[in-house]
Amino acid sequence: MGESKTSKYYADPKNAAAKKKRLAYQKKYNAREDQKDYRVELNAHNRKTGKYGNGDGLDASHKNGKIVGYEKASSNRARNGKGSTKQKG
Repeated sequence: MGESKTSKYYADPKNAAAKKKRLAYQKKYNAREDQKDYRVELNAHNRKTGKYGNGDGLDASHKNGKIVGYEKASSNRARNGKGSTKQKG
């Protein structure tokens, strides 16, 4: 599987300071109570539906804040990726 431009950037030793800054931000962001609650909710749903850790390559697809089904991870994650005009909310 290929690496994205972003992961290549942060893997480059020349960008060590940027990587350190990004990881510090992510640590702070992921420690927020709302993010913990969100992960708990998603993990509970995945366990309930038998998707937790089974390696089938499917992601929960969301629409209007609700899980509406499952689709290939590549399709799901590409939707709001590079070139998309949609805003994440």
